[in-house]
Amino acid sequence: MKHIYLSFSFLFLFTISSFAQLMPPAELQSYYSGVNFNNTGMDLFDDLATKTISKHTNFLSYGEAREVLKIIDLMPSSSSHVLLIYGFSNDTCTTNSSNDNDHRTRDKDDFGGGATCEWNREHTYPKSLGNPNLGTSGPGSDVHHLRASDVQRNGSRGSKRFSSGSGISGDSNGGWYPGDEWKGDVARMMMYMYLRYGNRCLPVNVGNGSINNIDSNMIQLFLDWNAEDPVSPYETVRNNYLGNASNFNAQGNRNPFIDNPYLATLIWGGTASQNTWGDTPVDTEAPTNPTDLVASNSTDNSIDLNWTASTDNIGVSTYDIYIDNNYAFSSNNTSTTASGLSANTNYCFTIKAKDASGNTSGFSNEACELTTDNGTIGEGSDCLAETFENLDTSIGSYQDVSWTGDDGGSWSATKARTDQTISDAAITIDVRGNNGGSLTLPTVSGGIGSLTLTTQRKYSGSTGDLDLYVNGDLIAGIPFGTDPITTTISNINIEGNITVVISGEDGGRVAIDDLSYTCYSPLSLEEFNLDTIKLHPNPVESNLTIDLKSNVNTNIEIFDILGKRVYKNIINKTSNINLQTLKTGIYIVKISQNNSTITKKLVKQ
Repeated sequence: MKHIYLSFSFLFLFTISSFAQLMPPAELQSYYSGVNFNNTGMDLFDDLATKTISKHTNFLSYGEAREVLKIIDLMPSSSSHVLLIYGFSNDTCTTNSSNDNDHRTRDKDDFGGGATCEWNREHTYPKSLGNPNLGTSGPGSDVHHLRASDVQRNGSRGSKRFSSGSGISGDSNGGWYPGDEWKGDVARMMMYMYLRYGNRCLPVNVGNGSINNIDSNMIQLFLDWNAEDPVSPYETVRNNYLGNASNFNAQGNRNPFIDNPYLATLIWGGTASQNTWGDTPVDTEAPTNPTDLVASNSTDNSIDLNWTASTDNIGVSTYDIYIDNNYAFSSNNTSTTASGLSANTNYCFTIKAKDASGNTSGFSNEACELTTDNGTIGEGSDCLAETFENLDTSIGSYQDVSWTGDDGGSWSATKARTDQTISDAAITIDVRGNNGGSLTLPTVSGGIGSLTLTTQRKYSGSTGDLDLYVNGDLIAGIPFGTDPITTTISNINIEGNITVVISGEDGGRVAIDDLSYTCYSPLSLEEFNLDTIKLHPNPVESNLTIDLKSNVNTNIEIFDILGKRVYKNIINKTSNINLQTLKTGIYIVKISQNNSTITKKLVKQ
């Protein structure tokens, strides 16, 4: 949390001086005795968990926790107002609130559960997301993750997972953003709950984001927040109070990530956070080389890649994927798909690992694979396939929902919920009456040949049809009923950039699952004479020559490896194209004449 300055005369606030790296200050050396700070990764996590958990000697009741919050959540300049995590939900509460540098507060005695201007205990780790439910004792009454919160603001947050965002708190990216000033506090509280209660309080259950390479139970989001929002004096005062067994109803244990946020970096890697026990060490050790790279499951335009993770003294942050010795893209995981490739082309892949300090490993082994050649006349291979497995399936009320799809595209839905299933995860839209809900698919450039999906009506209602729109035009109806219905709409046959929307006003709440559609191009490879067109030099540094050997108007398009068009022009004779501004990498050149087309791979040096 940022910009909060405290003057509690009755609480002990120590000053952290410069000590040797990872040597706790004198005041804390007894508490952390036995912890081996030469460890990193999960060894350090386990050491902190086993050596400091026993210091938790006073297990508070839910009622006792409320009284402790009246002490440790007091605002800096008042002994009568508590500071509210997330801020207000209603600015009309000014008669019993106070401002301190825009940090909203509430009278400490206005505790309740229903009135507009009351505060209550916020479980920053929602009880229902624990495994099992955290309840209101043990982890449910641990004050390290309980905060004073406006009643209505607490209700708005509910049990939503934490998600990325910016600015003030609120709904964001299908979850809840705690606000710029609270995100670091939240991250360190989630890390504490995981350390203290193990598999009962997993970060992946309470936050949305990519999975950490070192620990599959941690997400990168909290590591980023921990680094971006440093520990505030307010957090330190709370931590000192709860860790001092002589204070009223103190627990006797501490949050180590408040004592030193750099411990999180040592355990999980990621963005380096501040080392408050000394200077942050300069990391010069490179990760080990990735191993066992395998390329498989090729299609006309994609190849799957899998490899064994690298190891690092701090932690691997990303993997850089090279295609034919040229950098193509990066991945946070040890598996990915290279897409936007050309049919019937051999591609060779290598991988490098990189840590947060920019240290880079050597290359992995090389793995080569040939893309298939199933043709691009009419309906081709899948341009898009979605299982909805990336959804946050806890959304039980109709609202706007957005998420990243299986293929990495941006999906969105209105009047939608995610807690219903067909065979597995599904998106459910409410299409009852006018202005019904809708599902919007990512925009792609491969055209659409046919579309397949499964629908099922949920709750009561009649059978009906959803409407399929492509580029704003109504194409067809998609039936739904009591039982699951899988429908394929063939011969849509629209080329180029397309936008697909599914909506309706047909009196139902309809779940949608297993949606896919094929690419479409009406152009025939067989009609094009490859020998009549030459591209040189290839690889190219700046100027590319396209030799047509004819005067036919020819459309030239160049796409990067992810399918984004970076150049377009029409030529009718041999031409030179200046590509000096393009980044080094692999590109696809699409050349079209009349009713024919070809694609060629281009390497930019």
